[in-house]
Amino acid sequence: MDQLLMNAFWSEILGTATLILLGAGVVANVVLPRTKGFNGGWLLINFGWGLAVFAGVYVAYKSGAHLNPAVTIGLFTAQEPFFSVTGPEGLVTATIEPTVGNMFLYFGAQMIGAFIGAVLAFLAYKKHFDEDAPGATKLAVFSTGPEIRSYAWNFVTEVIATFVLVFFVVASGKTPSGLGPLAVALIVVGIGASLGGPTGYAINPARDLGPRIAHAVLPIRGKGSSDWAYAWVPVAGPLVGGVLAGLLGAAWV
Repeated sequence: MDQLLMNAFWSEILGTATLILLGAGVVANVVLPRTKGFNGGWLLINFGWGLAVFAGVYVAYKSGAHLNPAVTIGLFTAQEPFFSVTGPEGLVTATIEPTVGNMFLYFGAQMIGAFIGAVLAFLAYKKHFDEDAPGATKLAVFSTGPEIRSYAWNFVTEVIATFVLVFFVVASGKTPSGLGPLAVALIVVGIGASLGGPTGYAINPARDLGPRIAHAVLPIRGKGSSDWAYAWVPVAGPLVGGVLAGLLGAAWV
């Protein structure tokens, strides 16, 4: 693996870990018993996730800051470079091309980072996880779940919400770091406020699956089920949304 790809691999791990640590952390602060932010509400969660994206994009600047397999597959579909290095005169000196191998390298790094971020969030709130709370509440810190369980319609919600995110990235900035951390953060807040009600807006397969695996293996008191029956929705829905956004983005630009 060349140095550019190695840097991108670690960049995606660190950026995605930052995203999940801060994103899962704000959910823990709102839903777990005896926290300072208990019952802080949906908008606090929305803004917390937006700021988590803001921080993650800055951390992952050496990879284009995808942090999300849906973004990666959207760029792959649109055949846009995953990351470009520019010289002092603005000329592109190196790129990470949208190949199948590079796509799976990004996927692997994002999953590793998501798992690590979830474990760190658990450690930060360990004593609050030890308090009595429903298993579903503790799972909500790690992964999304529907308010009305209807797998087909939950899938549609995730496709639409992810399409908005990925099309915005592909059409406006090519990568999240190219678009800018603040712009990406604000679109995530907007998606959460507008489209997050039905499913909790995963819009990111790694964001949901990596922490769900962490929930399954961590020694969480009274954690209950990891709800694997639903787990395919926040993986498949965002991937389909990312592909559709990539197709339209390629035609649009």
